[in-house]
Amino acid sequence: MNRNFSLKPEDLRVKGVKNRWLIDIVGVVILVVIAVEVILGIFINNYYYNSVKSNLESRINSCSEFMKEKSTLTSAEFEEAAKEFVSSYNDKNMVEIQFFDRTGKAFISSKGYIDDKEVKTDYYTALQNNGNAEFIGKNQNGEKIIAKTALMPKYNGVSIGAIRFITSAESLQKSIFLNITILIIIGLIIIGVTVFSGLMFLKSILGPIKLITENAFSIANGNFSNRLPVNAVDEIGKLCDTINYMAEELESGEKLKNDFISSVSHELRTPLTVIQGWSETLKMSVGVDDELVKKGVEVINGEVYRLSGLVEDLLDFSRMQSGRLQIRKEKVDVLAELGEAVLMYEGEAKKKGLTLEYAAPELLPPVMADPARLKQVFINIIDNAIKYSGNQGNVVVEASQYDNYVNVTVTDMGCGIAAEDLARVKEKFYKANNTVRGSGIGLAIVDEIIKQHDGLLLLDSKEGAGTSVTIALPFIKENSASENEYTQERDNFNEQ
Repeated sequence: MNRNFSLKPEDLRVKGVKNRWLIDIVGVVILVVIAVEVILGIFINNYYYNSVKSNLESRINSCSEFMKEKSTLTSAEFEEAAKEFVSSYNDKNMVEIQFFDRTGKAFISSKGYIDDKEVKTDYYTALQNNGNAEFIGKNQNGEKIIAKTALMPKYNGVSIGAIRFITSAESLQKSIFLNITILIIIGLIIIGVTVFSGLMFLKSILGPIKLITENAFSIANGNFSNRLPVNAVDEIGKLCDTINYMAEELESGEKLKNDFISSVSHELRTPLTVIQGWSETLKMSVGVDDELVKKGVEVINGEVYRLSGLVEDLLDFSRMQSGRLQIRKEKVDVLAELGEAVLMYEGEAKKKGLTLEYAAPELLPPVMADPARLKQVFINIIDNAIKYSGNQGNVVVEASQYDNYVNVTVTDMGCGIAAEDLARVKEKFYKANNTVRGSGIGLAIVDEIIKQHDGLLLLDSKEGAGTSVTIALPFIKENSASENEYTQERDNFNEQ
């Protein structure tokens, strides 16, 4: 039965999956990239600034060593030594050097101009901070600079002055900006590659999923002929292959169901047509032709019996499908039930020109079984043997004891069963030969009844030579074996 789905094939979208992917994967990647770039940006900024500061400190240490050699200098001699150092200084264009006296007044610079306010601020900071000061900011011209200030060696307990190295931070900022820009570009490339590769991956996944979903809708609406392409040996490919297999099985089941309905309809229509025809005949023959009336009543009675059997089979099949097929076991004489079944079909066999052979043994041990169901099994097997035997030959019924089983074997010389059909004839709705009347559920019911009796239903057939059906039922022992012994014996019999 078709179901009204809330979604239709035309409503299928992949936006939900894409959105979840963007949030769960791309969002995380972007956050990670941003976090890494912020950390690296801070590291690069600190690295460049610390490198410049270390360079300035190195220059201060070098100048301090120079001045230590002249530690007995007076203030005038200090100024002369400072001028001497500036004149011999080679990196005037890169790093400016300034000297100022003990009062904080600058008296010489490698660039000539001195921002006295700036110098004094650093000098006083150095006096208060163990002889060192640092300045990062803008000078009077608005240029960003980095400056390091240090007091010179003391003379008679008093510092003779201070030295200050200044370098521009503009080029430093450009280098930092360039490196951070490169980092941002790399981050964007990573995000772009992630998005592109993810979209390609999503396309390879969502495309087949959309086809699978559309195919599932098609199957749900009863179209079992569509097949999915299996383009890859992976989970998606396996899913497509499984859905194709499911569609094949559903298609096969649908065909069997339709054949079953057609077969049952024919089985019901035929006796009803016969009954209707003879009823009309009997209307006109009552009191006119007693022989014809008698014959008509016999025919109608036979067709009613046939209808009753078919309806009972259908009811049993319904009970079997719902697990309500009831078995009431009691101590049963197999020969009594088998004899009645053979007697019922002797006349039918003669009508078709067949010989129904049955030589009952003197005695067989009793079995625990439902007598009505057991008789139903024998009737079904004998009926099949007669139906598929054509109009000549023998149908042989045998009963015997083998190990711990009572065996009933029915053998015919009919059309036989093809090898490819033999394994499936017990399946519901399956008919190996559609030219012979039957619903296709008889053997399925028989098999279920035998299983509920802990027995076996064995088939041996050769196409064109006939079929042999054996029913094996465990008999009642005087000293009942344990459940494990019984199961082992049944398995051994099955293997033989």
